[in-house]
Amino acid sequence: MYQTERRSLWRAIDWTVVLLYLTLCIIGCLSIYGASYDFEQPGFFDFAQRSGKQFVWIILALVIGISILLVESNNYFSWAFFIYFVLMGLMFVTIFIASDIKGSRSWLVFGPVHLQPAEFAKVATALAISRVMGSYNFNLKRNNHAAIVAMILLFPVLLTLLQNETGSALVFLSMMLMLYREGMPGIILFLVVCFASFFIIGLRFGETMLFTYTSIGQFAVLLLILLVVCVMLVSYRNDVKSMKVVLIGNLSLILIGVLLNAMQWWVFNLCWLQLGLFGVTALYLFGQSVIRRTSVHAWIACFVVVAAAFLYATNYVFNNVLEPHHQLRIEVLLGMQDDLGGAGYNVNQSKIAIGSGGFFGKGYLNGTQTKLKYVPEQDTDFIFCTVGEEQGFFGSIFVLGLYLVLLLRLIYLAERQQSAFSRIYGYCVVSILFFHVMINVGMVLGLVPVIGIPLPFFSYGGSSLWAFTILLFIFLRLDADRAD
Repeated sequence: MYQTERRSLWRAIDWTVVLLYLTLCIIGCLSIYGASYDFEQPGFFDFAQRSGKQFVWIILALVIGISILLVESNNYFSWAFFIYFVLMGLMFVTIFIASDIKGSRSWLVFGPVHLQPAEFAKVATALAISRVMGSYNFNLKRNNHAAIVAMILLFPVLLTLLQNETGSALVFLSMMLMLYREGMPGIILFLVVCFASFFIIGLRFGETMLFTYTSIGQFAVLLLILLVVCVMLVSYRNDVKSMKVVLIGNLSLILIGVLLNAMQWWVFNLCWLQLGLFGVTALYLFGQSVIRRTSVHAWIACFVVVAAAFLYATNYVFNNVLEPHHQLRIEVLLGMQDDLGGAGYNVNQSKIAIGSGGFFGKGYLNGTQTKLKYVPEQDTDFIFCTVGEEQGFFGSIFVLGLYLVLLLRLIYLAERQQSAFSRIYGYCVVSILFFHVMINVGMVLGLVPVIGIPLPFFSYGGSSLWAFTILLFIFLRLDADRAD
């Protein structure tokens, strides 16, 4: 009977995902060999070389994956909290005992083995959130339930930031995509986009002045906040009257201020005028909330105050919270500095390597940029540039196509789950993998700041490969036991 159950398990496993996983691992290992190829020591299975080590880690990852498939799926539900607290404890200890490696204290060293607990904490967090949200009577719209999910999600973010691993911290926040699928109001994602835009615009144009005293960046963001407020009034309350009062009242006085500055009759900081008008706007909206006995106007008034405060906190966050190398990377990305020999060197060399590959690439092991080590971290964070140089545009599209098919297949598997726990966990897997691929490839192409996160199943490294394998194969096991 045990053998019958085992045969049934192997039939139920989604072999399409397994095949995609193996394909990505093999291509990744070949790319690592191409990136670290040594003419004097060309052996692929030389365990002193990175390709040989990666091959061993792939074999061990397969052993881990098979072991996970042999564990009863209900154990992952039962042990979710225990796994979460063990990993959180390990991350906390890592802050104090880990060695400083490239400014980060996130690696534990056990002889020749280096492990990064934050990678495995992603699995633990996904399991814990799925356990909470998969419980009976859970409702994300209840404040106490949402607060529990937020604490589970933000605790590893805090611990990762204390390890000085900003990139890994952002990965945990990628699970907001899963929350959106499970009923999180769209306004939250809208607000995230708004505040990110405020940060970028305020920072990028903050030092550019208009009429001597007015920062163009701050002036533009405050106008954008006004526009968002008007959109919210119409979208959430259909209150056209209040929208007109707010819009016309603010714009008319701002226009007068612009004319006074332009004519040199009274030169002053227009942002202070905007902030004063925002104060009046907030009071007006609070008054409308009381008169109409609705909380929507009060929430919009709070948005006005918080958004304006956020804008002026941007400089503090940038100058006092972010590390100097993160500041420089953001400045280079936003075009505030041109540092091709420093912070912008990696991205510039990566783009040169990818561009030199053309449509069809230079051929496997023929990439000059990678062979001559022009691209730093070319077999870890910047592994995708090796594909671009050696296999060209079509090879890059093929690899990205594999990721796209994998993500779409995982979404299909998540949607067919009968249990909320399995569905939510499946979407956590999709969110994490999507974020890693999007940020890593965007980083290599110079579209997002360099924050140092691996390309799943592709980048050199045992910790990330094993963590992604565990993440994926737990879902495969849950899917294999779904109720048809």
